[in-house]
Amino acid sequence: MSGRGVVPESLGLEVSEQDGGVRPTHPVVGIGAHHSVLGVLVRFARRLGRAERDGHTRHRRPVRGFVAAAGTLVVGLLLATVGASPVQPAGAAADDEPVTFTVAFLDEVDSFNPFNGFQATSYEMWALMYDYMVGYSMEDISPAPALATSWETSDDGLTWTFDIREGVDWSDGEPLTAGDIAYTYNRIIDGGPESGNWGTYLTSVETVSAPDDTTVVLELSKPNAVLPLLPIPILPEHIWSDVAEDDVKSYRNEPSDGEPVVGSGAFRLVEGTAGGSTYLFEANPDYYGGTPHVDRVAFRVYKSEDPAVQAIIKGEVDFVDDISPIQVEALQGRDGIHAQNGVSPYFEEIAFNVGAVDPETGEPLGDGNPALEDPAFRYALGFALDNERLVEAAYQGAAVPGDTFIPTAYESWRWEPPEDVAFTFDLDRAGELLDEAGYEVGSDGLRTMPDGSEIGTIRLFARTEEPRSQTIMEFFQEWLAEIGIESEVSVMESNQLTDVILDGNFDAFHWGWFVEPDPDSILSVFLCDARGGSSDSWYCNPEFDELYASQNAELDDEKRIETVQRMQEIIYRDAPYLVTAYTTYGQAVRTDRFACFQPQPDPDGVLLVQYGAFNYTLLRPADEAGDCDGIESAVGASSSSGDDDDGTSNGVLIAGGVLLALLLVGGVVFALRRRSSADARE
Repeated sequence: MSGRGVVPESLGLEVSEQDGGVRPTHPVVGIGAHHSVLGVLVRFARRLGRAERDGHTRHRRPVRGFVAAAGTLVVGLLLATVGASPVQPAGAAADDEPVTFTVAFLDEVDSFNPFNGFQATSYEMWALMYDYMVGYSMEDISPAPALATSWETSDDGLTWTFDIREGVDWSDGEPLTAGDIAYTYNRIIDGGPESGNWGTYLTSVETVSAPDDTTVVLELSKPNAVLPLLPIPILPEHIWSDVAEDDVKSYRNEPSDGEPVVGSGAFRLVEGTAGGSTYLFEANPDYYGGTPHVDRVAFRVYKSEDPAVQAIIKGEVDFVDDISPIQVEALQGRDGIHAQNGVSPYFEEIAFNVGAVDPETGEPLGDGNPALEDPAFRYALGFALDNERLVEAAYQGAAVPGDTFIPTAYESWRWEPPEDVAFTFDLDRAGELLDEAGYEVGSDGLRTMPDGSEIGTIRLFARTEEPRSQTIMEFFQEWLAEIGIESEVSVMESNQLTDVILDGNFDAFHWGWFVEPDPDSILSVFLCDARGGSSDSWYCNPEFDELYASQNAELDDEKRIETVQRMQEIIYRDAPYLVTAYTTYGQAVRTDRFACFQPQPDPDGVLLVQYGAFNYTLLRPADEAGDCDGIESAVGASSSSGDDDDGTSNGVLIAGGVLLALLLVGGVVFALRRRSSADARE
């Protein structure tokens, strides 16, 4: 289709370890799914070590749990005891000292090597260190120029040509050219360990060439609907050519001998090691996008929300990420702090073991309950789930009830379940469907298999890191009991649960996914080939696989949307997942210290951990904010309508079905796609 690849217009829019809170160094579980940017949608860090095969390994984004009612009281008392006048913020400095912006994270970096990491925090670091060929707009996350200033595609969609900006240098002074981009992509296309995080972005790409220093050409065997979005960190060939494929998994890409990591991003990594508790970046004075307004960015990793929130109250950090709605509410109204719940295209679900198999042999794997292999059984359980009650009790109201795995943030992609199919909380209906499928109630009041044998006890797994996970599963346990099904709830750490899932030794668990603007990545989680990789339900349906291949190559946007909606219907009816809710994402910043944070998407989005690192170059000391380069929505801008000094929030709680309506003006979501990263499973 001619013109499809030119830079799109916006979619209808105007266009310290002594504080006791820092984590000790230790290995962590990552997030996981299979694409990236936000450091996103992620989970299964160990999954690559056990299944380094299919390129579906990222995207679960870590989203913290909400404290229980008792915890709420404790938090309230803690906050009430802190004086309104903060101590000097962490970034404050004398005139002759560097200005440092300090961020509190709740998860460590698992690797500074873009071919290895999975945590959302890792993707955030890569965005500071490296550039992408194509980036994302702040307004609506549509494709935007980065290293490529423009692009176009042939009418048949088989050739993509990107114009690369001139005058960009690596931080060691070497020029960055189209050759570095071709080199990075070709390492991924070659199919070694480099393909794990990024391979699906280059699906059907046969060759990548750089006919000159300012041109990159992709030749495809068939059209790829995800292009032009290629959020792959571009690496310096003159550095990485010394890293053999066999050494990629062990290459740490960290500072050594006092020298920072060579990159092209707005900041250079000067201190830090994967799994550590602190990371320090210094501004790149030669960054093509302009020298940042702060000299350094420091990251501190905290064990939990409470010490991180206390740190921002005391002024020990300037920004805290991934906090609960209760913490956000407690911070709102405090002098000098802006706290918000930003919209987040994240869904949570109860996932079932629909039949684990050995990916190599196809033989059954693990000890899943055979009842859950039946789509009719799973679908019936959808009527034994009260999502409205869960939103109120488990999510503290900071979410909306979920249905399909495409959040309301991406309305044009969504399939809306019709009334006769849609789940409602109806235990009688659940019982009727189970009866029809042969799972009748026995003399002991418990349902049996169609052959009369016992169903047994359904094992429901929750995660210790996510308190609401246990709450959700305990509610589900009660509702299952009311329809004659016994179950038990077990709680374990995420890394342990990951192993249990990969071994197929489970029946159901609660987790979540962060969904990219383009649905291709989340769709791939349900592919047959994803079993043993990013698939956690072990789902396989040949019809779904065929539709996936079709949508991935479809350049007619209306036809592609229709196919994606049909795929959602299949998953809804087969019910490997029962989606519980679409959530928000809590953050807070010291606006008495720093200003100029543009939401992404704009308005109502998140302030950091975005698609790209734009805000790290936009942010500046509060007394230098001015109009934040004319961005009226930026937190702390002099023309901002929000009263940021008193901490009131510009963010909104997800409400109704209007999430990210701006993303979808005119029903257009054509070439969107987004780290978690941040694919993000935690």
